[in-house]
Amino acid sequence: MRLKLVPDETNIDFFKYARLTFGASIVAMVLSLGVWMAMGLNFGIDFLGGTTIRTEASEPVDVGAYRDALSVLNLGDISITEVFDPTFDDDQHVAMIRIQAQEGQESVTPETINAVQEALRTVYPAMTFPSVESVGPKVSGELIITALIAVGASLAAILIYIWLRFEWQFSIGAVVALVHDVILTIGIFSLLQIRFDLATIAALLTIIGYSINDTVVIFDRLRENLIKYKQRPLRDVMNLSVNETLSRTIMTSGTTLIALLALLILGGDVIRGFVFAIFWGVIVGTYSSVYVAKNVVLMIGVKRDWSKPSSGGGTQFANIDA
Repeated sequence: MRLKLVPDETNIDFFKYARLTFGASIVAMVLSLGVWMAMGLNFGIDFLGGTTIRTEASEPVDVGAYRDALSVLNLGDISITEVFDPTFDDDQHVAMIRIQAQEGQESVTPETINAVQEALRTVYPAMTFPSVESVGPKVSGELIITALIAVGASLAAILIYIWLRFEWQFSIGAVVALVHDVILTIGIFSLLQIRFDLATIAALLTIIGYSINDTVVIFDRLRENLIKYKQRPLRDVMNLSVNETLSRTIMTSGTTLIALLALLILGGDVIRGFVFAIFWGVIVGTYSSVYVAKNVVLMIGVKRDWSKPSSGGGTQFANIDA
């Protein structure tokens, strides 16, 4: 006896409210961009330059006392954030202290770091410092440019691949869906002020790869059905294709989300931003594969005079029972 998450035969009309779902996606993108411009991103040390010191003590974090102890050092802008994590012990209190890069210096000097540690020990003598990270302003600027190039190059490569693999209408739909995923992820990071660093960029690239994988599977089935049902309306063929791959989509996304949820809860604060980005990306990526990529193709239209028979490549796992 097998557990089935999806019946063998489904006939869900995914495009009944195509304009409404696509319009909602556009509104979500606009709002995400608005939040980004209004609130900005909570850039990590990778992109800002400076030094981040992680502190740990058995006494509760007193942000005011920490700031007073450091004010005499005249280090400029200092950010103090208490770290909360369900995996911490009751007497484990952690804070992240970010010190901006000093003028004329590539990074905060060891002498300055020692002075910061000694100043903090006046608050709690038994305080420890598990990690210290430093990045110079020049390096951080180069990292921002490299990150933008990496995301842009991945989108361009996917555009070309989908164009060659299918048709230009498919490539536009796929890239619009990926841009949708990236913008919504940046928007949620800005809204929640989650730390945005190189690990987040890696998560964005992972999201792009995951989302395009689901999109390609449905596109491949769509191409086969366009050959098989030459006279059926494009909307009906799209619905059929999404329904036929629905079992695979739910199984893949569901199992991935279960693993990510475990990491999100138990993985610790060090990787929480990275895991949250992928968790959120799987959700919006699954949504955009149908309600953004396919809506774009539906609105643009696609030629129906497929002359070559389908080889069936790439679709042998599209109908896995769930």
